[in-house]
Amino acid sequence: MIAAIVVAVTVTAGAFALRTPSPVGHWNSKDKHEKFVADYQRAWEDMPTPDRTLDVRTEFGFVRVYRFDGTGPTRTEHPFVLLPGRSSPSPIWATNMPSLLALGDVYALDLLGEPGMSVQEVPIENDDDNAAWLDQTLEQLPEDEFNLLGLSIGGWAATNLATHYPDRVASLMLIDPAYTFATIPLGTAVRAIPASVSWLPKSWRDSFASYTAGGAPVEDNAVARMIETAMSAYSIKLPQPSLIPESDLEGLRMPVLAVLAGRSVMHDASDAEEVARRALGNGTVVVYPKASHAVGSEEADRIADEISRFLSS
Repeated sequence: MIAAIVVAVTVTAGAFALRTPSPVGHWNSKDKHEKFVADYQRAWEDMPTPDRTLDVRTEFGFVRVYRFDGTGPTRTEHPFVLLPGRSSPSPIWATNMPSLLALGDVYALDLLGEPGMSVQEVPIENDDDNAAWLDQTLEQLPEDEFNLLGLSIGGWAATNLATHYPDRVASLMLIDPAYTFATIPLGTAVRAIPASVSWLPKSWRDSFASYTAGGAPVEDNAVARMIETAMSAYSIKLPQPSLIPESDLEGLRMPVLAVLAGRSVMHDASDAEEVARRALGNGTVVVYPKASHAVGSEEADRIADEISRFLSS
């Protein structure tokens, strides 16, 4: 209980230090936006060419959606919808795309209110709003149901949607999701605050990115450069995600695959595994003991195999 209070106070203090008068996410300057776009485009060079690019109008703003046709001889019944992590727009999936496209059609989204090509216009004030904009986005795509694949905070977004608007969710696939099965540790919350301060040195943000990736170097990586620029160039104005209640997890009726990283810094992996196994009545829980929170890219092909077995069963 004391740890939870300390985390709340720390996050509140950080939010106060980073406050801006705007009620919606925004770029801190024209020059920083231009730098981010350049880094986004550079990171996109490792992505396949989308078959369609959409800007979907929602009540809360425009959501950038990329559509990729699957490349395999057979395709999953429902397309994948990829939801990335905090300050990590669509190019974060570059390593995963070949193996995912071999399984089926793919939509990749830039989360609304996060740095990317989506444009927030209206405040997102709570978990209901976070579910609403995503449901409104899926509503305007031609398919009726989707396999949601969420990474980190994207895993939370997918689960949050499924607890509010389950009808469009054929299955949930969660890669080391944050705020879903366990809370973020105090140490990670404290480290995240200075990494989000735009005027502090770049090395602080690089250090945090390396920390989440198990100590891997990030300075010469195009995706890591994009994320670092995103953290310094964009002011996020989103509510703190609420930990998904176990009762809501127990109420999920669609199949759920949870891939947890044993060395994750976004939760205690043992606690997260215990909750996931206890609460998910229709769940498959897999733990990669040596993986970091960057498990999505570290184990891209292995995760694709996991997804293929999960959907087949």
